[in-house]
Amino acid sequence: MIKKIGTLCLLGGLVAATAGCTTTEKTIAGATVGGVGGAVAGNAIAGSGGALLGGVGGAVAGGVIGRNL
Repeated sequence: MIKKIGTLCLLGGLVAATAGCTTTEKTIAGATVGGVGGAVAGNAIAGSGGALLGGVGGAVAGGVIGRNL
């Protein structure tokens, strides 16, 4: 449940932050938000190794989501 709420908050913030932006700007913003969020979650779950994997995975997913908004 908390994961779903966090995802919806992330997407809502991303949409608000990128209103009127180009596709490239949306992709970069999505990758930034996703990378930071993934790193924080990964660190909380598995330490520094999890932070690295979570950051990379979050950046890729956030970039794709941002590009398609």
